[in-house]
Amino acid sequence: MGTKIHSTAVVENKAELGENVSVGPHSFIENGAVIGDNTEIGSSVWVTGYARIGRGNKIYHGASIGGPPQDLKFKDEPTTAELGDRNLVREFVTIHRGSQASKRTIIGNENLIMAYVHIAHDCRIGDNIILANSTNFGGHCEVGDFAILGGMVPIHQFCRIGDYAMVGTGARITQDIVPYALVGADPTRIVGINRVGLTRRNFSEETRTALKHAFRMIFYSKMLLSEAVVAVKEIYSNNPEIRNLVEFIASSQRGILLKSRKD
Repeated sequence: MGTKIHSTAVVENKAELGENVSVGPHSFIENGAVIGDNTEIGSSVWVTGYARIGRGNKIYHGASIGGPPQDLKFKDEPTTAELGDRNLVREFVTIHRGSQASKRTIIGNENLIMAYVHIAHDCRIGDNIILANSTNFGGHCEVGDFAILGGMVPIHQFCRIGDYAMVGTGARITQDIVPYALVGADPTRIVGINRVGLTRRNFSEETRTALKHAFRMIFYSKMLLSEAVVAVKEIYSNNPEIRNLVEFIASSQRGILLKSRKD
């Protein structure tokens, strides 16, 4: 098959392209960029010299990978934007490289990143995640594996979204979202566990029941958060999902979203 570069594309001499890479019309691949085997670069895509793109990715029209952070403190330090394997990056997505804080923006494998998503500097995006249209991340955010974010979701810098969480369209994320949560909008609140998502991912009924009980204690009871976490940890000491939940809460720096009902 071989590498195919459109006649109107510009691929600078010191860019590194793997086997069977295609580059579409009017795209620009800068010196220093690394693009893995079997990756498709669409039309009018900008891949800077700070981008590291893995294998089997498909990047659509107008995307920008590895541009400088939107950070006034940034002084053009050598940093990277790193994309794993088999990701779909749709139209006009922007993925900025890291800042001096961590020097890397990292995106994992097999993610669907829909049109107009913005992933800012120093973010950490896991695997098998869906980011719907116009979701926008501030710097230093983290998203766990198998999370799903609806469209037009703004995420404040330094926020974390846990594994298997699902966030509804238009929710405004200013605090950490615990793993396995279902988050509604208007107002943004925890409405329970992501029951449908967990069922689809073959979580056992026993595990779903334990998580449902844990969520009731943490988000709906009159217990203090610290008391509820201790109680949940004691009841389900051998459950790995509960351990993941309580460890996430314990490590939160911005605080976790607790609101569970409309006012």
